[in-house]
Amino acid sequence: MGSNPTPRTSHGTLGYGDALGEILSLGLWMRKQGYRESTIRPCIRALKAIAKRTNLLNPESVKAYLASAALSESRKEKLTDDLARFYRYKQIAFDRPRYTRIEKLPFIPLESEVDQLIASLGRKSATFLQVLKETGMRPGEAWALRWTDGDYATATITITHEKGSKPRRLKISAQLTQMLQQRRNSEYVFRDPKPDPLKSMEHFHRNFCKQRRQLAERLQNPRLNGITFRTLRHFKATMEYHRTKDILHVMQLLGHKSIKNTLVYTHLVNFGGDDYVCKVA
Repeated sequence: MGSNPTPRTSHGTLGYGDALGEILSLGLWMRKQGYRESTIRPCIRALKAIAKRTNLLNPESVKAYLASAALSESRKEKLTDDLARFYRYKQIAFDRPRYTRIEKLPFIPLESEVDQLIASLGRKSATFLQVLKETGMRPGEAWALRWTDGDYATATITITHEKGSKPRRLKISAQLTQMLQQRRNSEYVFRDPKPDPLKSMEHFHRNFCKQRRQLAERLQNPRLNGITFRTLRHFKATMEYHRTKDILHVMQLLGHKSIKNTLVYTHLVNFGGDDYVCKVA
């Protein structure tokens, strides 16, 4: 597979094994084109799931599957983005179906639930979640952390920008500093630089989901299954806005370039209590 595959005028039958090869080729091409792993990984996972259910080389068959699938409109819209990228790479015509994303407020767990989950995980997963909880990083930013990104004398960590966001340096707790120092055995804090980092993060994510499900069953609290890596970014943003009532501070914390992406968190906080800081000139 090259970056300029031969255009197809008809669509053949594609078994899952063949489709997997095509999907992985797309992933390699995306990496060469400079896509972030946080974009590549969910795209590959979504295309694999579709290829198990229908002929990926036949856009009409794929559209029929999406029309009948028990998925939200938002999820279907995201899948059409991934499919459009695949068909553009394969130079196959694709008349995109029209799905409209329905905006929803993100799920925000209780801090006690987050702490319960972190306490139940292995050392690596617990450190990863603690990083997300304290900094509000994107999962891809945390996965790309190098040991040298931390200044352990001043308890700060530098975040390399992802998806067009701004780089930033954030304060971390003594607890997290100690947890990170225990991982001082490789160039990267979390990922192994030798194997394919895309596959290693998929394995890491599957292991986390398994441990989370086991804890939810043991504690009989299904809300725990709603805690994802991205949930902790929403959690941090919400808690910071609750604490400071300063949307510009939250915008800087998250590395957003547009305040429109940050304003959603103003709808998640009730300022009826006194547990917040009022900024004054």
